[in-house]
Amino acid sequence: MNLRWSLRARRDLVEIGAPIAQEDPDAARRWVERLCKRARTAVSQPYGGRRVPELGRDEIREVFPGRTYRIVYRVDGDDIHVLTVFQGHRLSTRDSAPDGQS
Repeated sequence: MNLRWSLRARRDLVEIGAPIAQEDPDAARRWVERLCKRARTAVSQPYGGRRVPELGRDEIREVFPGRTYRIVYRVDGDDIHVLTVFQGHRLSTRDSAPDGQS
């Protein structure tokens, strides 16, 4: 399996890390790396994440690093596409659902 990051997901990581980096750049790097590491676990267990309840699609899954963020990914054959990373209290609605673009 291959892990691929959408442009949106990469931008999400930058937006997550930027405010932390203003206070502590090392902490920002560690936190973003923790998010990336959690996404990498989907490669070994693609259907191990829970199905995103708002979307109801088996191939769209999510994992929760530290219960603070949601990493939403799509299982597509031999690829895992990370679609978006966002704060866990937000809901992923159909209007703002990941578009699946990598």
